Amino acid sequence: MIHKAFILGAGLGTRLRPLTDLLPKPLLPVFHRPLVSFTLDQCLEAGIISFAVNVHHLPHCWREAFPSLINGQPSYQGFPLRLFYEPVLLETGGGLKNIADWIGEDPVLIYNADILTTIDVASLMRHHSVSGKVATLALRSEGPAAHVEFDPASGRITDIRGLLTGAAGSYQFTGVYCVNAEILDLIPADEKTSIIPAFLQLAELGLLGGIVLDDGLWADIGTPEAYFDIHRRSALGPRIHPLAQIDPLASVDEFSIIGPQAEVAAGAVVERSILWPGARVGADCLVAGEVVTS
Repeated sequence: MIHKAFILGAGLGTRLRPLTDLLPKPLLPVFHRPLVSFTLDQCLEAGIISFAVNVHHLPHCWREAFPSLINGQPSYQGFPLRLFYEPVLLETGGGLKNIADWIGEDPVLIYNADILTTIDVASLMRHHSVSGKVATLALRSEGPAAHVEFDPASGRITDIRGLLTGAAGSYQFTGVYCVNAEILDLIPADEKTSIIPAFLQLAELGLLGGIVLDDGLWADIGTPEAYFDIHRRSALGPRIHPLAQIDPLASVDEFSIIGPQAEVAAGAVVERSILWPGARVGADCLVAGEVVTS
């Protein structure tokens, strides 16, 4: 069974600037808590007991977000959260190769940290464990970037982005997958490289598998529009945190998210907006369609 998870958290989040000038994308508040905490909870429920996270942009924020330490490293709910700092971004393949010593001979669940999903990760892990494949990707039967060619009968992925056979593909890769340690042999050391070349090599060998997991929420929180959308179309927590302070003479509409210790002063109007923890809207101010960070 799989007991380790690697969270890909080192990206710059350029499309989400200026929010990601303040926090790494995986730490952006979503319903008042870091986005990555949803991933960590889901992994724990599936049986993961040890985490690695690659970090690059604003690395100190990770220690601030997870101040409880185990052996000098951050932890979450009592489980170790080991940070691997990348002075130079290594991308998905290079980041995986960089933690080879932590992986050892163990299979690993890998999770893009800008994904918010409730797909059945435990089913993915069980499927991978009995599949005989070196890597198994969680797929959706439709999505905004359906570039994976998958044969449900054999459980094999045969192409990605048409790079092997020219097939356009019809399945969405979710950014969640399992790998065995053997995949490390296909990734060059000390190089910035994607995981895709290794996937393609496995596909040619018949060792790249997939499982379709259409049930549950899946969202890529990669743009301001997506960040607003996940708050508008889901209910992953209270819209107004119990520790928010809203003056009785202020107006906050039903579509806004107000974080803990956030303040909305008398006469202020907040519409379709997100207030981060500790943010403040002054008296008689109008905030519409904005993210207020302080």
